[in-house]
Amino acid sequence: MKRRQLIRYAQTGLLAALATGLPSGWESYQAQTADSLSIQWLGHTCFLFAGGGARVLVNPFRPLGCTAGYRSPKVPTDLILISSRLLDEGAIDGFAGNPGLLYEPGAYRSNGLRIQGIRTEKDREGGRRFGVNVAWLWQQAGVKILHLGGVAGPIGIEEQILIGRPDVVLIPVGGGPKAYTPAEAKQTLQLLKPKMVIPTHFKTQAADAAACDLVPLDEFLALMDGTPVRRLNNDTISIKAADLPQTGSVIEVLSYRFSG
Repeated sequence: MKRRQLIRYAQTGLLAALATGLPSGWESYQAQTADSLSIQWLGHTCFLFAGGGARVLVNPFRPLGCTAGYRSPKVPTDLILISSRLLDEGAIDGFAGNPGLLYEPGAYRSNGLRIQGIRTEKDREGGRRFGVNVAWLWQQAGVKILHLGGVAGPIGIEEQILIGRPDVVLIPVGGGPKAYTPAEAKQTLQLLKPKMVIPTHFKTQAADAAACDLVPLDEFLALMDGTPVRRLNNDTISIKAADLPQTGSVIEVLSYRFSG
C-alpha cells in the first residue's frame, strides 16, 4: 500500500470523550436511515461495510495459521481499520487506491463517518502478553456498529458507557489466548445488549490445524440457547436500522464461500 494520510479528528482520552458529549451524538450523526448497510464477511475477523457513501474494511489479514485457507481480503475500500498489528488482523500492504488507515484508540472523522477507536486489552493478562486491542465504534447508513476486533480482556464500565447499546456487534467467540471463549463472549453480550450479533474468530476449514487453537462456532451457539439464530447461505447481509429488533438480540451467521 502506498503511504496513507492518517485522518485524525480529535484524539482524546476516554473520559474526555465522555465529557464532550461524543456518545450522545451517535444516534443523530449521519442519520441515513433510508440507506441500507451491506456487511460482507471476508474471513476470520475481517469484514467490509458498505453504505452511506463509504466503504470500511476492518482487520484485513495475511493468509496463514488460522487464516491459511481464506482468500486474501484485498478488496476496494475507502478506509481500513485495524485492531492490532498482528498479521491475522493488521496486514495492510497491497491495497490499491491509497485508502485511509486508522489503528490507534481515539476519535476520528473520515469519509463522512465519525469513528471511535476504543482501547481494550487483547489478552487476559492486562495486555502484558499481546498488548492493546482497538475496538471500533461508528455509525454508517444509520446503523451503529461495534467491531470488537480480537479481544480477550473484559469490557470496563467506562467502555460500556461510551459504547451504549450497539445495533450490530461483531464479537470473537472461538477462544485461544487472544480472543473470547464462547462463555466470555456470552458474558460480554449480556453487558452490551446489542440488537444483532455477528460471531467472528472461530474455527473453520480455513484454519491450519497445527497452528490454530480456536473452537468451532457451534460451541458458542449452544451457550446462546434462546437467542434466535439465522444462518445465511451467503457471506453478505444487507440491513436497515428500522429492520433491527427493538428488544432482545438476533444472531446472524454468515457463510464463507471456500473454493474447491
